[in-house]
Amino acid sequence: MDNHSKKVRSYNMSRIRSTNSKPETLVRKYLFSKGLRYRKNLKALPGKPDIVLKKYKTVIFVNGCFWHGHKNCKYFVMPKSNTDYWNKKISHNIERDKLTYQKLSNLGWNIIIVWECELKNDVKQNTLECIYHNILKNIKY
Repeated sequence: MDNHSKKVRSYNMSRIRSTNSKPETLVRKYLFSKGLRYRKNLKALPGKPDIVLKKYKTVIFVNGCFWHGHKNCKYFVMPKSNTDYWNKKISHNIERDKLTYQKLSNLGWNIIIVWECELKNDVKQNTLECIYHNILKNIKY
């Protein structure tokens, strides 16, 4: 049983973005400011990674803690209503992510996963610097 009317639930769900989310935009702007150029949501790669840096053979996924089932995260709380649906939905997302990461790894891509909670104000700068250094360490001369 849902706590919201169909109209309210429909509106809430329509506000959720699959691309160009605030965390994703934050990472992209930081990388651009560091002189890195990238492609967004490249359909040719498994899982359409949020950010693709071909030069560094690196893909970045900016995952929402709820939608991707971030374990031990205060932002991931399983809803108390319609639990069967949500358990199935989140579990499917996690399994799909694992398969996507495996496919990309088999193709030789370096995979960086950034969680939404890692981009909150108190840890944002450290996370962004770690992403940048992780990308640079994969340069092949």
